[in-house]
Formats: sequence, structure tokens, C-alpha cells
Amino acid sequence: MIDVYSWATPNGNKVHIMLEECGLLYNSHPIDIGKNDQFAPDFLEISPNNKIPAIVDQEGPGGKPLAMFESCAILLYLAEKTGRLQPLEQLGRWELMQWLMFQVGTVGPMLGQAHHFRLYAPERIPYATERYTLEAKRIYGVLESRLTGRSYILGAEYTIADIAVYPWIRHWDRQGINWSDFPYLHAWFELVGERPAVKRGVKVLQHLRD
Repeated sequence: MIDVYSWATPNGNKVHIMLEECGLLYNSHPIDIGKNDQFAPDFLEISPNNKIPAIVDQEGPGGKPLAMFESCAILLYLAEKTGRLQPLEQLGRWELMQWLMFQVGTVGPMLGQAHHFRLYAPERIPYATERYTLEAKRIYGVLESRLTGRSYILGAEYTIADIAVYPWIRHWDRQGINWSDFPYLHAWFELVGERPAVKRGVKVLQHLRD
């Protein structure tokens, strides 16, 4: 059994989707970041950077409990645990790493800033809004180029690279994006979004935010 400490956010969605894809049994524990639950001492023992998601695998390596934080590290761990959703050959694994790092270092942070300044900032800052909207469009352009002629980010096979990126693209309407500018990315978005495990994963804890 895996205990998941999370919230219905893009990073939380990643882990929920992965667990559903792998058919792993899990308990989902809500960490309401709007109420600062992420600063509770018991959560900090699992996630010292006070960020969701985090997990405790009660049957980790050697049969011992393992706590983990950082969403892409969790994806990699679960892929290794189950032997699923990652390339087995060395070249493919390094290609996977590049796109996971792109998501961690660029997609998440920059689209998160676009969400903040376009929707949540207490005051309107035109420079910041324009900067991060343009950066969102640039990122979509990178993904559009990558997905031209490919079904998934690594090619013909669906992997944790797709799981990492998809939840951030779900909020395209908050990022100043027009799908007509990104037809290949849009086709990928629709393809991934139709997976039953993806549909289930994005609903986990969502009722607490509605």
C-alpha cells in the first residue's frame, strides 16, 4: 500500500495518474495548500521542502517503508518499482531524463508563474503577465516541435514523460494559449486525456477544490 499526501494540482495529478496507470493500491491524504497544511510538522517529516506531492510506500526496497518527495522523483521510483512506463534501453532512458528535467525546470515553474500573474496576483503587473504568457507560448512551441510526427513525447510509446507534462497543459486556458497554433500538441493532449487512468487520476481530491 502507498500513502499519497497530495492535493488536486498539476504536480499532485502526476502521481495520482501514475498510480492509476500502474494499478497500485494507494490511500490519498489531502494536504490543503490553501490552508497551509504543507507546513504541518508531520508532513514536513515526509516532504522537507513543504511541497506536495509526497508518498510513503509501505512496501519499499527491502520491504521497508520509504518516504519520497518531488513529483518526478516519485514517477521514476514508481516506474522502477513496477517496471512500467519508461524505456529499458540506455539511450531511451537518457532521452526520458531530458524531458523530465524540462518539465521540472521549465514547464512547471514557468506555467506556474503564468497562472499566478494572469489569475492570482493581488495586483495586475502588465510586464510580468506579458513575460510569462510569452514564455508559456514558447514552451508550447517546444512541445509542438517535439510532437510533430510523434504520438507521444518519446515517440510511439506513452511514458512518464507524458504523465509529467500533461497536467500542466490541462490548464492551457489559463496561459493565454490558442490551440490552433499548436495542432500536434493539441492532438497529443486529446490522446493522453482519453486514457482511463488519466481521467481517474485528475479527479483524485478534485471534489475538495470544487
